Amino acid sequence: MMTLERSFWVRLHRWAGVFMAGFLIIVATTGSLLAFYPELERFINPQFYPKQVLANKLDIATLAELAEQRIPYGRVDHVVLEGDQEATVIYMSARSDGNGQSNKLGFNQLILDPYTGEELGRRQFGAISEGMINFMSFVYDLHSTLALSSFGIWILGSCALIWTIDCFVGFYLTLPQRRRQSPKSSPDQNSWWQRWQLAWKIRWQSSRYKLNFDLHRASGLWLWLILLTFAWSSVYMNLWDTVYTWTTRAVMEYKAPWTELPQRETPLATPEIGWWQAQSTGEKLMAEQADKHHFTIDQVLALELNRMNGTYVYTVRSSKDIQDKRGKTSIFFDANSGELKLALLPSGQYSGNTVTTWLTALHMANVFGLPYRIFICVLGLVIVMLSVTGIIIWMKKRHAHFIRRKILT
Repeated sequence: MMTLERSFWVRLHRWAGVFMAGFLIIVATTGSLLAFYPELERFINPQFYPKQVLANKLDIATLAELAEQRIPYGRVDHVVLEGDQEATVIYMSARSDGNGQSNKLGFNQLILDPYTGEELGRRQFGAISEGMINFMSFVYDLHSTLALSSFGIWILGSCALIWTIDCFVGFYLTLPQRRRQSPKSSPDQNSWWQRWQLAWKIRWQSSRYKLNFDLHRASGLWLWLILLTFAWSSVYMNLWDTVYTWTTRAVMEYKAPWTELPQRETPLATPEIGWWQAQSTGEKLMAEQADKHHFTIDQVLALELNRMNGTYVYTVRSSKDIQDKRGKTSIFFDANSGELKLALLPSGQYSGNTVTTWLTALHMANVFGLPYRIFICVLGLVIVMLSVTGIIIWMKKRHAHFIRRKILT
């Protein structure tokens, strides 16, 4: 007989699953594709990648100035040097005219040849209306926001939080109920551990319903730790400045731009420091941090102008990075004075930041090489299976409940 307490958790688990199922199917399916985002993007858009590779790349400041010369009614916000992809992505926004009105660019990404500065393409990231040029960016947008901007982030954040809690509820429900031991029964027959072993097994030769139930329970149990990792990292991806920050700072030292740098009342339109000086300042300040924290700089990755907090963000890949590709060793300095405001290392600086780096790398399949990327691709399909089998269980139980009510009435 199921206790009232267990009955409550069963119902909570089922209804949580019903709420999450559709969203998890979308993000899991798209996540399987995103595990191979670089390869698929290059396959679909070979025009974005230069055929001739020269000895030296252009620096960030040169690329930023070339972009603003090419698009005089636009302004550069972020320059990303893709080392492995051999392309440079420049994020741009519209420049205001003299009357305070903004022109419409019609795109937010300008792709340049990092060796010659030649334009390779432009697009509105995620806009599937532009065709296959945006297929993978649309997949990314669907995965991260349901293609619904901030509203989609709020939905996925709520789903991630429920998923995190439900991981513990689901684990609890796999545990066998304690029962009174009959005097005639042997200890082995009533062993709690013996009964829990059944939850780890799949009865392949059983009925369709039992097989469906075992696939749901056993798969969730075997993959419980990685599912919890993905649930909580999804909270970070969507509720980074609220729930994730509050929880992490409650147990660990954690610093981020949104906790350390105040927001301006209005975005910074024109900084006193231009791209050339920003590049020089970033190089100098990063070298100082490398000496102070004993790390080596492997590759310059990006320079961003964050207009909302009035800082430049200079990012490199360093020996403190744990990811297979790219990196998150970053410094933030005032866009008007050049004063260092914040330095964040991906590992070894603050415990909360180190944990966050690992969560991000695991979620994005950017660690442990190709085998882990294949595993994450398959994991996405498993999450789809868990969602579908959960819905089937809910429908079966719901149908049985209606039949019982009909008989009683």
